[in-house]
Amino acid sequence: EVHLSTIYRNLEELQKLGVIVHPHLGHGPATYHLATAAHAHFVCERCGATLEAPRSVFRELAAAALAEHGFEVNPFHFAVPGLCASCRAAAGDAPSGG
Repeated sequence: EVHLSTIYRNLEELQKLGVIVHPHLGHGPATYHLATAAHAHFVCERCGATLEAPRSVFRELAAAALAEHGFEVNPFHFAVPGLCASCRAAAGDAPSGG
């Protein structure tokens, strides 16, 4: 048997070494991804669905943050909350183009 604290210490060390990333996906259980497969997320605030966000979504944000503030954005460590297409449809919300 391995103590749970040992597992979390190892996960923390792997994160420090850049082997894995720990995206914050809201209030659910902790998740980890291999750093080479890291991706951003959209999380539905209504049903909890988690969708993989394409890198292109953050390209303009990252470029503006770097150019205007010298800040390098790491979009793989957080989730963008909102409503998924199914929940928007159930609520009668029209999709926005922006």
